[in-house]
Amino acid sequence: MRLLLFAAAAISFNSVASSEHAWDEADKAMRVACLKASGLKDAQVVGGIIHYDDNVGYSALMIAGRYPQAFMKNKPGKELCLYQRTSKKAVVQEGFVE
Repeated sequence: MRLLLFAAAAISFNSVASSEHAWDEADKAMRVACLKASGLKDAQVVGGIIHYDDNVGYSALMIAGRYPQAFMKNKPGKELCLYQRTSKKAVVQEGFVE
């Protein structure tokens, strides 16, 4: 009986560890996609990822950088990135000019 409990605990631990690894990889993919979708110069991730419920299917991330357009005169700004987890697509909305 003890052997059975030990085996179940080991399997449980491995599934949790791989799940954490999967989340880490998904978060990394989100950061890459959001930075790629950003139109800001020297874009970088600001703050942590906000994961919405699976019913929503999106995660959000703030991106900061500088506006590259000449008329913006290199002003700093922020964009909100929404990442759809199922399609792995990122869209950004600008409008946070500092």
